[in-house]
Order: sequence, then C-alpha cells, then structure tokens
Amino acid sequence: MGKSSQTSKLTVVCFVVVLGLVGLGCKLVELQVFRHEELSAKAVKNTQSVIARAPLRGQIKDARGNPLALSVPAKIVCADPTLVGPYRVPVANALAPLLEMEPAKLVELLTPKTRETEGKLRTNSFVLLKRKVSLERWAQIEKTMTNVSLGIDETKLKRSERNVVIAARTKGIFTQEDQIRTYPNQELAAHVLGYMSREEKPTGLMGIEKVFDSKLGGFNGWKKTETDIRKREMVAFRDQDVEAQDGLNVILTLDAGLQHIVESELAEGLKKHTPVSVSATIIRPRTGEVLAMASLPDFDPNDPGKYPQEYLRNRIISDVQEPGSTFKIVVVSAALNENLIQLTDIFDCRNNFYYGGRTLHDHESYGDLSVESIITKSSNIGAAKVGIKLGESKLDQYIRSFGFGMRSGLPLNAEESGIVHPLKNWSKVSIAQIPMGQGLAVTHMQMVMAMNAIANEGRLMRPYLVSRLEDEQGVVAEYKPQMIRQVVSPEAAHLMVQALKTVVGTNGTAVEARMKYFTVAGKTGTAQKVENGHYSKTKFFSSFIGFFPADNPELLISVVMDEPKNGHYGGKTAGPVFKAIAERAVNYLNIRPDIQPETNGVLAASSQVNTKRPY
Repeated sequence: MGKSSQTSKLTVVCFVVVLGLVGLGCKLVELQVFRHEELSAKAVKNTQSVIARAPLRGQIKDARGNPLALSVPAKIVCADPTLVGPYRVPVANALAPLLEMEPAKLVELLTPKTRETEGKLRTNSFVLLKRKVSLERWAQIEKTMTNVSLGIDETKLKRSERNVVIAARTKGIFTQEDQIRTYPNQELAAHVLGYMSREEKPTGLMGIEKVFDSKLGGFNGWKKTETDIRKREMVAFRDQDVEAQDGLNVILTLDAGLQHIVESELAEGLKKHTPVSVSATIIRPRTGEVLAMASLPDFDPNDPGKYPQEYLRNRIISDVQEPGSTFKIVVVSAALNENLIQLTDIFDCRNNFYYGGRTLHDHESYGDLSVESIITKSSNIGAAKVGIKLGESKLDQYIRSFGFGMRSGLPLNAEESGIVHPLKNWSKVSIAQIPMGQGLAVTHMQMVMAMNAIANEGRLMRPYLVSRLEDEQGVVAEYKPQMIRQVVSPEAAHLMVQALKTVVGTNGTAVEARMKYFTVAGKTGTAQKVENGHYSKTKFFSSFIGFFPADNPELLISVVMDEPKNGHYGGKTAGPVFKAIAERAVNYLNIRPDIQPETNGVLAASSQVNTKRPY
C-alpha cells in the first residue's frame, strides 16, 4: 500500500513537470515564433538609442576675416521630474530667474505626470525647460542646484534618503547640446547678414543667412549604440558613430571697417535731415565688389523680433522708386554711344517745353546748353530732347541693357526687379519723361550698378558680395567678378565721365560733394514721390552717386534719402553724406589722391605718405 502510494505521487509529480514543460514550450513558441518581431522591436527600443549630433553652423566673415555672424556652443536645459519633482517649489524659485521663466510655470513643468502607455502607468522622466542657454548661464544653474535649500534638514536623512537628494541635485537638472547664433557687432551690416528663426532647428530667414542656409548649416551626424537599464551607453556595443559635418564659412567682399564708416555717417545724415530712411552702398568699380551696404533705420539680428517690420527690410534691393535725375546718365551715354550727339552739341533748354500733349518743366529757364552742361545743371528739358533724338526703341534697348527691369543678381533674398513698362505701353510723352527719370521705377542697387558701368568703361558688372566658401581645411568654393555685358563703348563712357566731373564743379548741382584731393564724377537726383497717382510737391527721394578718382576709379559711393527734411535737393542732402563717407574711406584704405596738395609743408608731406595702393 505504501509502495503504491509513492508510485501515485511520483506519477502526479511527473505529470505536473511534463505539463509545465509543455506550457513553457508553448510560451517559448509564442514568444519566439508568433511574437518575435513585436518583442524584438521592443527590445531594440528599450536597449538601442540613436543620438543625433548637430553640426556647428558656419560663420559669416568680412573680407578681412572678421566674424560678423557665428555660432557658439550652448545648452538645452532639461529636467527629470521623477528626481526633482518632490523639491519642485524651491528648485523652481531658485532657477526661474536664471531660466527667465515664471516660477509657477517652472513648478508645473517639474511636477511628475503619470499616463498609461501600452497598458502600463508611466511617469515622465524628461521635460525640456529652455533652449539656447549659454555655457556661463548653465554653470550658474549647476552652482545653484548644488547650493539650493530644498526645505529639509539633510543632516538627519537616512543614507537612502540622502542618495535621493544627491540624485535630485546632480541628475534632476541636466542638459543636451545646443548652439546660439550671435552677431558680435549688433546692428552692423544687419540687412546683409539677415537673421535666424527661433525654431528647434533654426533656419536663415533673410540675407546671407537665408540664401546660404544649406551651406552654413552643415550636415547632421549620429551615434547608434546600446544602453543598459539606466540608459547608460554600453560603448562595446556601439554600432555606428558618424561625426557631424560643420557648416561652411561664408566670406563676404564686405569690409567691416568701411561698413562702420558708412553706418556712422548715415546716422549723422539721419539726425540732420530726419528722412524716413537713408541708404548707402560702396562698390569697387572694376570688379563690382560690394564693400559696404547699409540702410537706416536698421535692427539687431540678435533680437529682430523687437523691431518694426519695416526696419528689417533691405531697402537697397527691396524698395523701388522713380530715379529722378540720376537716370539722365542712361539717355546721354546711350546717345553718345550711338554717335547721335557730342558733349559740345547745343540744345534749347528754355523752360516750359510742350511735347506729347504735356508741358514739361525745368528747374529754371537755362536757355542754350551744351550736352555737357545739361548734365552739369541737370536740365530736365535738355535730357528730354536728347531722349527724343535717341528715339523710343533705342532708349528702351539701353534701359534694359543697363540692367533696369531685372534683378541685379545680388545673392540676397527679396530683391525687386523694378518697373519698366513694355515699349508698346509707352504714352506719347514717355520718350520725354523717362530721360528725366520719370515713368519707371528702379532699385537703389540697379541705379548703383548702372553708374558703375559708366565708371568701369561701359562694362556692366554683377554685384559681387560673396568671395568664397571655406571649411577647416581651406577654400571649398571661390566666386569671381562677373561682367554681364558691354553696355556702352569705353569712348562713350569716358565722355560721360567728363560730363559727370562738372556736376561737383562751381556751376554744378553737387558742389558739396566735391573732395579736396580727389576728382569726383557723379550725378544728383531729386525725384518727386508719387502718392495716389500724383507727384507730391513736398516729398522727395534725394540722391547722389559718385566715384573717384574719376578717370581711374577706386570707389563708387551712392547715398539715397527718402523724404529728407531741412532741404530736399540731392546735392544738398545726399551730397555731403557722400563726401563724409568718401573722405573717411580714402584714409581707411590709404588710396592715393589724384589731385596733389599744394607744396606747403604738412600737406605736401602727407601726399607722399599715401602712395601705396591697398588693392
């Protein structure tokens, strides 16, 4: 009986064991066969991490290598509410000033939140507090977390409790890598540089930052690795390790020194004449290089959001207006190029010229003027009669050949093409009005490059703003000056220069733009603004564009004012600003004068010093 009982018990045990093994086998089949893909994916999710590596955005530098825009390492400050949550109130009060946040908002972020995920309750262990935190500010946060009073007597805590507090202090607030885009010179060249968005992955929104965004941005890297249960990397199981490729540096033709000169003199002009805006550009005539380019009011790219929208606009390429008398260079140089006129030809420039059903007016009744004097005096009627002699078809051809009605090709966004009406839409009086700068609209840059063609022996250049792209090893891409076309012959351009020299003479319209030791060639413009389809009698665009030394120009400078007060003629408002910029620029670049000072000791000696060409 005893033996039979033992056998029965053994049988039961064996049955249970076999049943367990069968059950285990079924479970293994379920896990390994039917749920293999699902569980493998979960295992990978729990143990493998792909860590992104962001590239450092490239710098924007001036022609001398001075950084105008650069990115510096920064931190994204994060928190683990499971660690710091019990002490969220004192921590929030201590960190709120450093994170520039309201304490109540910070308390809310640091409060642990539980939610159901995949059938399980999980408490969040990650929350992002603030991006773009400087390394100096992060050091302050670390120090604050070390010393902050958590409202408990830590000396009386048990060891396990003390470990919880240590974890809260050292691991409760942590960081991820980030970077801050900064513009060390604040407003300097703001419209050229542009600015960045404030998104998680910021992009350029204007200027060089936008146009060269992909070059500056670089390429992301990544690290694919395995982690343990505490999310610590198991280096031995690192699968992929790809370094980020930092962005390229963009080297401009802009010179920060000249840019500062331009902006400071524009500020003086803004103070004196209180225009809506004032703009200036410096070009190197032979190459079309943009050495300086500024418009006031401007903004600080470090914080563009605090400025009115109109301050962010690059008026030099985005605003269009009638050019006024500066446009006379187009019709006169075209007629010279076609051999239809000579500088000595005489035109009747008495006031009130009736043409095409309209009476055209001049500044005064000049009587007979030579072509050269038409430029000297800026005679509207003289220019109109030259235009009539040139003819509609030829005038339209030269307007477009000089680059009007199309973008200049400057590598900046938001450039306008201006307004040049098709020849078939011209009115009867257009052939007389357009030569005096009415009936079409141009950008500041288009007018600058047209004058630059005259200074450059008739060659129209593409404005040249970016010289090269570089990485840590050196030059990656290089850009060269580009000639677009020969607009007029060198002979016609030289004759035009001869006439333009007289504009700053005693009888010209820009005496106040004359320089003591440099021969200046230039043209004034005073264009009435159009309001509600009519020309205003009180609002003007005033300008002066000039270059020097006139016969072998090193610099071309253009100044435009929108609605100047205390005078409105281009020679009286823009002319003095041109002169102030020019005189500082020649000293900065050490340009040799073409008018030798009188031999009177000090002046003669100074002329001997400035003999070296800077380029």
